[in-house]
Amino acid sequence: MSKDDGDALEALASLPTIAHPTLSPNGRDVAFYYDTTGRNQLHVLDTETGELDRWSDGDVPRNARWFLRWDADGDRVFFHRDDDGDEQNDIYALTRDGTAESVLELDGQATLQDVSADGDTLLVNTNADGQMNVHRYDRPADEFSKLTDYERAARNPLFSPSDDRIAYATNETDDFDNLDVYVANADGSEPQNLGLGDVGAEAFPVAWSGGGGGRGNGVKSGTERGDPDGNSTRLLVTDNTPDLGRTGIVTFEDTSTDAGADAGTDIDTDGDAPVTWYGDGEFEESAVGFLPADRFLALRTRDAQTVPVVYDVASGDGRELDVPAGVTAVGHPGRRGVSIDENRLLLQHTSPTSRPELLAYDLETDTFETLLEAEYGPFAPDEFADAEYVTVRSDGVPETPAAAVDHEPAAELEIGALLYDSGERPSPLVVKIHGGPRARDATEFDLYTQMLVVQGFSVLEVNYRGSTGRGREFVEHLLDDWGGAEQGDVATAAEHVLETREWLDPDRVVVFGGSYGGYSAYWQAVQYPDLYDAAIAWIGLTDLEEQYETTMPHYRTELMEKYLGTPAENPGLYEERSPITHADNLAAPLLMVHGVNDSRVPVSQARLFRDELESLGYETSPGGDIEYRELGEEGHASTDQRQQLRTFELLADFLERRVGEAR
Repeated sequence: MSKDDGDALEALASLPTIAHPTLSPNGRDVAFYYDTTGRNQLHVLDTETGELDRWSDGDVPRNARWFLRWDADGDRVFFHRDDDGDEQNDIYALTRDGTAESVLELDGQATLQDVSADGDTLLVNTNADGQMNVHRYDRPADEFSKLTDYERAARNPLFSPSDDRIAYATNETDDFDNLDVYVANADGSEPQNLGLGDVGAEAFPVAWSGGGGGRGNGVKSGTERGDPDGNSTRLLVTDNTPDLGRTGIVTFEDTSTDAGADAGTDIDTDGDAPVTWYGDGEFEESAVGFLPADRFLALRTRDAQTVPVVYDVASGDGRELDVPAGVTAVGHPGRRGVSIDENRLLLQHTSPTSRPELLAYDLETDTFETLLEAEYGPFAPDEFADAEYVTVRSDGVPETPAAAVDHEPAAELEIGALLYDSGERPSPLVVKIHGGPRARDATEFDLYTQMLVVQGFSVLEVNYRGSTGRGREFVEHLLDDWGGAEQGDVATAAEHVLETREWLDPDRVVVFGGSYGGYSAYWQAVQYPDLYDAAIAWIGLTDLEEQYETTMPHYRTELMEKYLGTPAENPGLYEERSPITHADNLAAPLLMVHGVNDSRVPVSQARLFRDELESLGYETSPGGDIEYRELGEEGHASTDQRQQLRTFELLADFLERRVGEAR
């Protein structure tokens, strides 16, 4: 790839990408978003014949942010539709003949979480009346009812195999870090905390199986430890009590008299559920779903890679699947899970140089076939930059002096990072910071990273303290410390590669990020101005108190309050860690980019920072101190090819003018 090729950016933005592969109830079809036409459309792939059909004709959103769900009969696919990226979703359905219809329209954000076995009832998460809670929609009766009413968000609701009960996660304790698994009747009554982990840990329900018809996630009822006759209902869960995430199975013994109903349970409300944990605790793991023959699938994180692992329920033995290095994912499994049939799994695989593709993995032969190959356009895979995994010790205080807030050294941790070499000599460097902050950069194909490499920039991605994949303790280092040691980790990692890779140009260093990464880009620019020669902040936070007041309710409680408390409780912290408080420290050209329809991080965050800089005498113009661009018809980023190209061109133009030539 060459940055001199004027068509390179358009070619990259136009590479077709699959999103949210989801198996039909019988395992025959895979529904997913795919943009081969230049626009996101819903496609369905026959796993037996390989035939690929396009169901939609402009009915689905341009941005493929939200996942899909199959109806119970396999003849319709539910999707989420918002207004130009504002994430205030309504739920629609698309049939095989291409007919789109509205299913449920609500004020606020709504996401379809599960569909009953007969297809008549939907479980929906929505903040239509305030906090994100669980709701139930009876389609034949056209009745919508609220099942939970918690002050904290309730999430991940799942129907049990016979639809008599639901499982979900929420928090009723005073510990904001806590999350518990609950089981309730299907109408939300008699909710029961299963007490799976310690207070302060996080537990999630993942999938049901067994009981009644045994149709949960395509699994047949069978024997397991403590259940020789298969007369139980099981709930697959994930929990991080011991630090690293673990997977477990809760077994509910059959106390019902109705053979068609789910098994009952004798667990006291304040008691602990009988649960069997799996794995040896060496790596972070998360559950995915049950498989036939009394097995289940989990994902294991090792450094920056993700590896699929299959566990035998009875013996507890686990084995890693033989897939190439990189990141293996499973889309959004839904009720069917990932089992195409008794032996084959649906997987999605990618690496830094290989784009996402769909695989059918055979558990008997430990081999796989490619169901849908990735498209590369004019590029060859070996033209993309590969990632080098590097580590550095950091106590959160880099050598670069802090201009905004001085910090005492924090716990010294090993920080992992990915370094992409553009091949330019000397090479400018972009420090690209992930969002979340509960997220991480991994050895997967990243379009924005490769776009920067095309422009001749090497890229450093830092998994600072607070990132996922390293366990609960690593995540909790970020609590009460936004803009603290995690930002020092980023700067320390940048210093490390600049010192150890002589081919990097220390006079052309740029910081770039979106969402929480956008907050980080703003913060790096005002906290460590001596380190950077330019900054790009995309959909980032600048005024934390204003963000608290204007974001969606579940982001307010599950993100802002969890990490920072409320502005009333911690006014000093909210002010001190807001980039707008230290705007006068900005010493390098800054590009600000924000979608006008962003509901997570409202565009007011960018406007306030721009206005503050202008009041301080900074000039806003293409050649001034700051460059400012609002993106219409777009919210919190977009996967749409046309909108991605617009952002690519903005970034490339800024980088070429501001840091493209050696000084």
